[in-house]
Amino acid sequence: MREYLVVAAVVLAGIALVASAMGARRLLAPADPTTAKLTTYESGVDPVGAGWEQGSVRYLVYTLLYVIFAVDAVYLFPWALVIRSDLGAASLVEMAIFIGVLVVALLHVWRRGLLRWW
Repeated sequence: MREYLVVAAVVLAGIALVASAMGARRLLAPADPTTAKLTTYESGVDPVGAGWEQGSVRYLVYTLLYVIFAVDAVYLFPWALVIRSDLGAASLVEMAIFIGVLVVALLHVWRRGLLRWW
């Protein structure tokens, strides 16, 4: 039962920290809401016209590629740190296959022309 008390104490401490930070911001931050401050701001462009505008799918592709390769890099770092231990040749082969799949995916994306900006 003691472990549950520790978890409860940590959760309560986290809630208390968030609540105190929100309260401090409420007390200390200046508040001067004007019409200009309450309007929507989108990349320096005034919100004029309809709220829906067609965007380019190209940016979504770049975002997904970044997320894929960033997550894969997250898996590479711990592996690189423990490769000196008893993982041996099997781990090296598994990581070579993993990196090979990433290279094939990158070559496929490059061949399809998805890495061009224009």
